[in-house]
Amino acid sequence: MTGRQEPIHVLICGTGAVGGFYGSRLHLPESNPPVLVSTVCRSNYNAVSANGLHMDTHSYGKYHFKPHAVYRNTSEASERQWDYVVVTTKALPDVLDDSELIQDVVTPGKTSIVLIQNGVGVEEPHRQRFSKNPILSAVTVVSAAQVEPGHIVQNRWTRISIGPYLQSASLNADQTTDSHLGEMSTARTEEFVQLLKNGGVKDAEVYDEAGLQLVRWHKIAIKWVGSMNPSAVLSGGVGNAAMSLDEETRRHLRACMIEVLETAPKVLGRPFPAKLATADAILKSTERNTSGKPSMLLDWEAGRPMELEVILGYPVKIARAKGFEMPRLQSMYALLKLAQKQRDARAAKAKSKL
Repeated sequence: MTGRQEPIHVLICGTGAVGGFYGSRLHLPESNPPVLVSTVCRSNYNAVSANGLHMDTHSYGKYHFKPHAVYRNTSEASERQWDYVVVTTKALPDVLDDSELIQDVVTPGKTSIVLIQNGVGVEEPHRQRFSKNPILSAVTVVSAAQVEPGHIVQNRWTRISIGPYLQSASLNADQTTDSHLGEMSTARTEEFVQLLKNGGVKDAEVYDEAGLQLVRWHKIAIKWVGSMNPSAVLSGGVGNAAMSLDEETRRHLRACMIEVLETAPKVLGRPFPAKLATADAILKSTERNTSGKPSMLLDWEAGRPMELEVILGYPVKIARAKGFEMPRLQSMYALLKLAQKQRDARAAKAKSKL
């Protein structure tokens, strides 16, 4: 950023709780150079375009975030060249292609794509479509919710880990990396993390490519996503705390976590950093997590698509391609995929009778 005078333009695609929260911290119109954050909104477009976002946060107090511009879709936002396009939507590759949705706002070879999404394998469609653009892969732990259109609440501390994605670190490691793209991707990763820190996000941290992929796999194993989320659906709606306190279910959850923790280093060729939490530590802390429901359970109960592919399917398939099986995750994936298919078929049949 040294010597730059013109503003840095950031576009948030998916301005819900996560997108709104990080967009509000990145937006620094008085900094040098100015950082101007605009948003693409769907269901909350009217509220955000009229009144901006009202932020009620644990870390930064209450404040108001008025985006530089608010758009209904990426086609409207294509009027400008963007330095960063930040994708914070749910990753549903079996339903839609995020890379296709943002192609109107990505300038080839220039725009950096930041993917703040759950799961493994979310980067690959973007790498295939945008072969010359920096892709920044990001994993966040943030307790935030949009309680009503334009009103976001952050309940606890947050952490975001970011690293470049040059090629598939899990499937195509023998591919040749473009050295210029590699240098640009590293520089953009460091710049984006600094922008977050300038906005007060002290726990923003830089990883290399393989290191960031380990963080992704760790979140699947430990941060409730790949064990408690699907188990909550399969158990008929039991919450995290109750599952962790049930003897047999706790054994199941721990075994799911260990399965990922043992497989990921074999897939990626590197051990997990010692600082990352263990399965037992997370299970112990989960005993107190009595509020709310896992996100996958909420999607199931609402009849929405679940993030099955990136949380369960892709890890299983990536490991299998390397010669490793993950039987516990594979079983949950197979059963939930069939259950979702049956649910959607029933819903479609019921609709056709109306």
